[in-house]
Amino acid sequence: MAAPSAPFQVARHIIAKAIASRVYPAAVVEVGTSDAVVWTEAFGAFTYDAGAPRATLETVFDLASLTKVVATASVAMRLVETGAVRLDAPVGTWVSGWNSEALRAITLRDLLGHCAGLPEWAPLSNTCANRAEALTAISRCERAYAPRFTSRYSDLGFIVLGAALEAAGRAPLDVSWERIAVQLRPASGPFDLMFRPPDQWCDRIAPTRVDAGRGYPLVGEVDDDNAHLLGDVAGHAGLFGTAGALGRFARAVMTSLQGEAGVLARPDTMRTFVTPTTILGSSRALAWDTMRPTSSCGDRMSPAAFGHTGFTGTSLWIDPQRQLYVVLLTNRVHPHAGPAEPIQQVRRAVHDAVIDAWNVR
Repeated sequence: MAAPSAPFQVARHIIAKAIASRVYPAAVVEVGTSDAVVWTEAFGAFTYDAGAPRATLETVFDLASLTKVVATASVAMRLVETGAVRLDAPVGTWVSGWNSEALRAITLRDLLGHCAGLPEWAPLSNTCANRAEALTAISRCERAYAPRFTSRYSDLGFIVLGAALEAAGRAPLDVSWERIAVQLRPASGPFDLMFRPPDQWCDRIAPTRVDAGRGYPLVGEVDDDNAHLLGDVAGHAGLFGTAGALGRFARAVMTSLQGEAGVLARPDTMRTFVTPTTILGSSRALAWDTMRPTSSCGDRMSPAAFGHTGFTGTSLWIDPQRQLYVVLLTNRVHPHAGPAEPIQQVRRAVHDAVIDAWNVR
């Protein structure tokens, strides 16, 4: 474990204070470079109850929408490099029902860039019985705007993207991700980053909601209801993992960008995915978000920074100019999901404090 050195004490205080303010009961942070972890620490307990298990560096979190950039984008990059997909090919090449006049112009690049014209969300779990019905329902959604006219974050787009990647890769999304994850694992030690975590992980998984619809607290079962409808494996959500595993993933991203022989992607492919799109006013790259004044990474990361957040209280930001990454995992939706503003404030403050500490180290 990399102990918190003096410069990170401000960030440490912010994370701990948020627990006292009941923003979340548990948190784990990891800060590192492309070749080393410089600080990692666990805070709080799984729940607010007295005697609840304490969070540790081995605590597993529901990563929610970090799935988009970790698993889904990684699988997409792998399929691009093998020639199985082309980013500008129509979605209808792989997903049935997407060849109508209204849909045939939508490409995989549009889905990755959140500019396909799809709404952000729909209650598929309330209206659909299975995956096929969900994909049909999305294809029939009223378009929010013309493709590439603007960019609006869309879980629905990534559900469709996941289905397209499964068809192109001829394997379920979790299987394709596991093929990549195997190559990311260290020679020794764990690499806990997967869909549908096994039962033996249960005692170290931070709980998310106490779910009224399912009738029980969610532990190791994906918090997102639409992802649950899809069997806990989807392009937009479903991945579980530790801060240490996410840190290892972040280092793989950074080494790929540096031009080193990496298992994640070639440098040109990696750059394509983290470069902002040309959509007017959009902060989006392909799957990733990028540095803007309103971003969750705060004000101090470089303009080249990119990252993502998850609804459950998770985030990953990478600053290639500083060769620095920050993982912050929490279960802010336990026992019930409140407003997003408190966790957003914590994220921005933590990232700013980390960069301040890095600048004066």
